[in-house]
Amino acid sequence: MNKKAWTSGLLIVLALLLVAGMVVQYTPSLGTLLSGSANKGTPAIKVGEQVITTQDLQTLRQNNQLLNFTQTGILGDDLKRVAVAAEIQKALYLEGSKGQQVSRAEVNDKVNETREGAKLTDNKAWTDRLAQLGMTDASFRQQVHDSLMIQKQQKVITDAAPKATAAEIQTFYDLNPDQFQSEARIVGRQIVVADKAKADQLLAHLKGGADFSTLATQNSLEFKDRGGALGPVTDGKPAPVTQAVLPAKVGAAAFALNSGGLTDVIADGGKFYIVKVEQLSPATTKPLESVKAQVSDLVNKAKQNAALESWYDGLQKTTKVEYVDPAWTVTDPAVAVVEGQKVPYSELLQTLVSSQQFQGLLQQMPAEQVGPLINQYLKPGANQQLIAQYAAPIIVKAEKLNLVGPRSLLVQQLISYGAKDVTVTDDELIKAYQSNLPQFTSKASANVSEAVFNDKQQALAFRQDFDGQNFVKAASKAGGTVSERGAVTEADPASKLSPALSKAIFTPGSLRKVNGGGLSDVIEQGKHYSVAYVTNLVPATIKSLAEVRDALKEQLLTQKRSTVGTSYMQDKMKSIKVEDNLSKVLEKQQKAVAAAEPKKPTPATPATPDTSATPATPDTSTTPATPDTSATPATPDTSATPATPDTST
Repeated sequence: MNKKAWTSGLLIVLALLLVAGMVVQYTPSLGTLLSGSANKGTPAIKVGEQVITTQDLQTLRQNNQLLNFTQTGILGDDLKRVAVAAEIQKALYLEGSKGQQVSRAEVNDKVNETREGAKLTDNKAWTDRLAQLGMTDASFRQQVHDSLMIQKQQKVITDAAPKATAAEIQTFYDLNPDQFQSEARIVGRQIVVADKAKADQLLAHLKGGADFSTLATQNSLEFKDRGGALGPVTDGKPAPVTQAVLPAKVGAAAFALNSGGLTDVIADGGKFYIVKVEQLSPATTKPLESVKAQVSDLVNKAKQNAALESWYDGLQKTTKVEYVDPAWTVTDPAVAVVEGQKVPYSELLQTLVSSQQFQGLLQQMPAEQVGPLINQYLKPGANQQLIAQYAAPIIVKAEKLNLVGPRSLLVQQLISYGAKDVTVTDDELIKAYQSNLPQFTSKASANVSEAVFNDKQQALAFRQDFDGQNFVKAASKAGGTVSERGAVTEADPASKLSPALSKAIFTPGSLRKVNGGGLSDVIEQGKHYSVAYVTNLVPATIKSLAEVRDALKEQLLTQKRSTVGTSYMQDKMKSIKVEDNLSKVLEKQQKAVAAAEPKKPTPATPATPDTSATPATPDTSTTPATPDTSATPATPDTSATPATPDTST
């Protein structure tokens, strides 16, 4: 087993160990707890009675690909602050949990459980694997001890959290109906084939009135014994099924047919599907009484999270943090103040580095370009989110609302509360439908063969005489060259049809009907002339408003709720005193980073030599002076050079 695979397996086991019985959101991250707290080393930071060593901080950065992305510039300074904040967070959790007792037997049980799960019961294999992570059995046991200690303390806090009240349960249920939906179901049939052209042909037959069950029995690769019915058939009636029984793309298309009907041909997993929806039972909100236990659990967990958040806030306020090593000294200024509550820069950075936008920038751009972009575009938005989170509990208290949870959840609930009365009118539905017709339109398709002639009269004569029998043979005999284009969709560049020929094929009424198909007009293309033979033509269709009504209504409702709810939140924040200090903090940081960067010496401009006089003969009677080496640059200190990051974490 390679190092990365084993490391991942061990971390998964440890993750289960750390979060078992705990509320994950407010537990120190796994990476933080595995940064080497038991290692001996030079003290860098003291947090209460906990000591963070320089080795702890170096190991955390070196073993974390994200934190070790760069150590220079604004971004390097930010990542250093994140590393320091992570270690301080871990130390705060330990400081707040030091009253809990963990026995040696409890540690042994967890260590043995981890070793068995990783299949490392052999002592040498175990110690060798730990050494690859820069750990020993003793340091690993210390981390397990610390984790269990934190787990016990958090259980004390969550056990003491108040239980959900009837009013809180009702409010949570009312504001989150989407969490308590019964699944939508359809009664339907499907035809599955392995050939796109065959699927197009079958769809054309179905649109022409052919019986779906009969075609499914004759052609489908699946469920042909029951006429393509998606669910088991009882007394001649197929059972309704949920979307999960169909492949993702197929299910999405079928369940979008709110009024029933046929899907287009849908490609998925190398097969081609046509689904007929005979009946749709939409999702509905379950009655509160049937989900009361579930709602109660969710509210209780929200209140436990709030209790843990409050506990950690208290630790930050009451625990002394002392920087011992100047190399790891960082400031943590307030990027905002909300009614006297300081929002620390470290919290903004920790929020930022976990975002997909931030990590995406690191993958796409060099470090020196990422820093300015993050300052300009990401940090302001992240700061506004944190300001809203710190304001949320104040708004809830002022409005006397039955909303509970940590700050981030309260923001979501306030937005939902502000939009609780939002509805979508028929006029809004009609306007949205008309504005988005392309979204509800399927393009025409057909099987196409193209004959190319060098002479226009030959092309015209062929078009006039062709009777629908063997296009390739007839066109070749008439002097044309035939290209089989196969299944073609209107205006599809991949079909290699010219725009003019595509238009001639798919314009309604433009084809001359022949036996089994149709012929296009003669289309001039440079020095050549084309005639297309078209079979299995499926015209473009536009789904009616009735067909898309439910899905469109849900889409509009989501958009309106977001807009109205956000406006409600912004309106309530107007009465809250907020100081946004981000620009000042960033300006000060930029100056500090610039001042800390080594200055590049400006090269002296050489003097222009005086060539007016004859150069003197050099005096070789004296020995050249020994050069002054006192200014020679010292050999760089490589002790802090970051190791190759272990991406397994």
